[in-house]
Amino acid sequence: MPKIVLDAADRRILAALRADGRLSNARLAELVGLSPTPVWNRVRRLEEQGVITGYAARLDQKALGLADTVFIEITLDRHDAALVREMGEALSRMREVLEVFMVSGDYDYLARVAVDGTAGYEVFLRERLYSLPGVRSCRSIFTLRTLKREGSPDPS
Repeated sequence: MPKIVLDAADRRILAALRADGRLSNARLAELVGLSPTPVWNRVRRLEEQGVITGYAARLDQKALGLADTVFIEITLDRHDAALVREMGEALSRMREVLEVFMVSGDYDYLARVAVDGTAGYEVFLRERLYSLPGVRSCRSIFTLRTLKREGSPDPS
């Protein structure tokens, strides 16, 4: 896929939508200094090119009873293609797993998980994660405080 070239107007549009994905087209046009029709065309082009991949609401973990975030380093006991695929799919389906990455290094996956305290984490570990075939070991890192949370890179 060729690299997509963004001009200054595209970057202003992306920055505004990154800050508030619910902006009306008229308000977005006002913020970026263009008329509504060119803004609408640019947004559609950015969506079609895959630069904008979707729009979502940010939910408060605490309000949902999942106030604690844990990063889990997961190591598999083997690396055959079927297990790697199944593990990624299983982790992706778990409600508590917010993000999961296949990584290089000392472990195979890094998962960001939302739980209800250490008791909730124990339940997640014992009933969900350890029940998956192929898990050799896990290492947990509990967050103390979130200092920055962004869903997308800065387009500038």
